[in-house]
Amino acid sequence: MADVTAPAENRDSLNGFLFALSAYLLWGFLPLYMKALAHISPAEVIAHRILWSIPVAGLLLIILKRTDELKKAMRNPRMLGMAAVTATLISVNWGIYVWAIGTGHALDTALGYFINPLFSILLGAVILKEKLKKTQIAALSLVVIAVVILTVEAGRLPVVALALTFSWGFYAFFRKTLPIGPNQGFLLEVLLLSPIALAYLVYLNLQGGGHFLMGNMTDTILLASAGLVTAVPLILYANGAKLLRLSTIGIMQYIAPSMIFITAVFVFNEPFSVAKAVAFPLIWSALVIYTLPMLRQR
Repeated sequence: MADVTAPAENRDSLNGFLFALSAYLLWGFLPLYMKALAHISPAEVIAHRILWSIPVAGLLLIILKRTDELKKAMRNPRMLGMAAVTATLISVNWGIYVWAIGTGHALDTALGYFINPLFSILLGAVILKEKLKKTQIAALSLVVIAVVILTVEAGRLPVVALALTFSWGFYAFFRKTLPIGPNQGFLLEVLLLSPIALAYLVYLNLQGGGHFLMGNMTDTILLASAGLVTAVPLILYANGAKLLRLSTIGIMQYIAPSMIFITAVFVFNEPFSVAKAVAFPLIWSALVIYTLPMLRQR
């Protein structure tokens, strides 16, 4: 997922809606792709996501003739430092997500992405000193109660969900401060990560542990598709967000975790405990409380 950019004219458009809807639907189906790669280590999957994203994002910039901004960014030490921070955060988020889907924690990923918009409100209050509305305080309180319930049941914090929430929340926060277009910013991030990804894959193949071109054609095709699976939804989202109101994007962002929730319960048959049966409705209630003011504003 990517940073939210307000449309220039602050109104919705059909193209923007279709771009964003396509992105969220692709993200909603992403667990099925990741589940097919569950037998491959998350580190290898992430390395392929990084490397195969480069030609996809690079080709788009060439077609759009927007490579100049990227070239300037690559000569700016401050910009590179900022992009290194966001690149690290997004790679951590990807790693947790891939591991969670492969090890039967898809419900936790849905939980994390449901909590995320409310965590963004908290970040704004803590870091930017934004004043919280009563509805936002109520929504955050419900999330805290839900997390406490899950913690009591498991005897520990819902680490996977919170790790996804924190990594994506801080990524989105810092990504907003990166003074570069969304498509150029994404390519800059994967370019910075590519030396590490390439070195790891070379090492892995020298050790005989890699899966790309190692006999199983299905694995090779799936790994080679990682760039499309990663870059296309991000690019669709980034362009859709420019043509939609923030309130519209705020409502639409629940599409993907809702699909992940349904997939986890009805396709992956993950256990839905009593605590989760209480916690999820609490978080859904929090999201309704959070969303209603946006709908009224519309």
